[in-house]
Amino acid sequence: MKVISRSLGGRCLPRTCNALRIACSPPYTPIRAFAKPAFAPKPIIDIKHIRNAPGLYEQNCIDRNYGAHAKSSWRIIELHEQWLALQQSARDLRSRNKALRDQIANKGGEEKEKALGEAKAMKAQLSEIEAKETQLQEKIEGLAQDLPNLSSVHTPVGTEAALVEYIGTHPNPDNTKPWKSHVDIGQQLGILDFAGASQTSGWGWYFLVGDGAMLEQALVQYALSVARRKKWKVVAPPSLVYSHIASACGFQPRDQNGEQQVYAIEQSEKDKAKPQLALAGTAEIPLAGMKAKTTFAESELPLKTVGVSRCYRAEAGARGADTKGLYRVHEFTKVEMFAWTAPDQSGDDHFTATDASSSEAVFEEMLGMQHEILTALGLHCRILEMPTTDLGASAIRKRDIEAFFPSRRSIDDGWGEVTSTSMCTDYQSRRLHTRLRTANANKQVFPFTLNGTALAVPRVLAAILENHWDEQSRTVKIPPVLQPFMGGQTEISKQS
Repeated sequence: MKVISRSLGGRCLPRTCNALRIACSPPYTPIRAFAKPAFAPKPIIDIKHIRNAPGLYEQNCIDRNYGAHAKSSWRIIELHEQWLALQQSARDLRSRNKALRDQIANKGGEEKEKALGEAKAMKAQLSEIEAKETQLQEKIEGLAQDLPNLSSVHTPVGTEAALVEYIGTHPNPDNTKPWKSHVDIGQQLGILDFAGASQTSGWGWYFLVGDGAMLEQALVQYALSVARRKKWKVVAPPSLVYSHIASACGFQPRDQNGEQQVYAIEQSEKDKAKPQLALAGTAEIPLAGMKAKTTFAESELPLKTVGVSRCYRAEAGARGADTKGLYRVHEFTKVEMFAWTAPDQSGDDHFTATDASSSEAVFEEMLGMQHEILTALGLHCRILEMPTTDLGASAIRKRDIEAFFPSRRSIDDGWGEVTSTSMCTDYQSRRLHTRLRTANANKQVFPFTLNGTALAVPRVLAAILENHWDEQSRTVKIPPVLQPFMGGQTEISKQS
């Protein structure tokens, strides 16, 4: 089964084409669209592991369609060798300088002046070498930070996802039922207004009106009720985040094709010195940042949070049938799960876990909550193990759940993503300087992070409209689990 990739990196290429393109690519040089403030978390990347396994990281970049980064591990080795040479030169200079200063004490007159001059010149040389060492270290750290996480052994290599299972039954497998798009249904019922939004905000925005707005609130409250029953801590996160926090989570201002992905806040001239701010594309970013530069005690983990937020996506690209209506928009409400767990006792490859895995348990719990929510909403879905080309920079593994959208029958056979769940190991915690103090000799390690969609409102709302539309009565049946949050209302009819 082939699944069309929705990777931010654009069109997925066959593995052989990727290898050819990478062979022709120049060495990657990290370009920061923002300056990190002094108070930003200091990343602690396992650069030694990169140097010891450059081929692993190169192949991982090829598999994940990160062509510009494929040679970064080898470049890190080259820069490290240059750094070692500078270190040796600095040691030699310090040794000569010490010997010279010992001689100065026993000299006088011209000889002493000459020796002092030599010592001064050596000090200048040493300062120059130390400056070059710092520059090399910054380049190495930049290259290491921009590498994607390694990929799990569970992740299919390439562009094809693996089908795990189906949820629910197909609403009309024989395709004899007349289908309508959620756009037509919403406008007919008077609960969606795209024309008004295009006047106020442009393409990619929308108004939810009347029962449409109430349905959004019901979806949010239902998702939160499931999370709270599972003892997840509810958090109301901010929508604005520092750009360096978003970057540490694996979100870059532009994708690999240079297209805008994040809305950065414009700064006036007097504010140019202040840290860059951006609108969060997901609550994952502020939730992860909430514990930046924090040290957990073992007793605090796992820490499982769920946040409701507005999400902002620039989503640069051409408009098409797959972007019509609520499926791909610039602003939307989402209920997001985010968790920290103790690091698994992984092997030398850094991405395989033991059977007794804390992060695996939370991963399965997230998937279970998604399964429960979508089943209760009466949606027919499929669960997919996503391939390497579809992973975000921070993830080692990702499972998507796609719902059946009748209006998308000519696109991906009607399937559209509604949730995803990602395991990120210590990728984010290392970049956010989030640590865990263990009982073993008070050692500090990096916790693992996971994130998952509890409910993305626009797509689920669209799926409900399309799957629960009754052509005869011209109404949408409200799923029973949502009815208590809509005052007992059982259906949505044309708004007066």
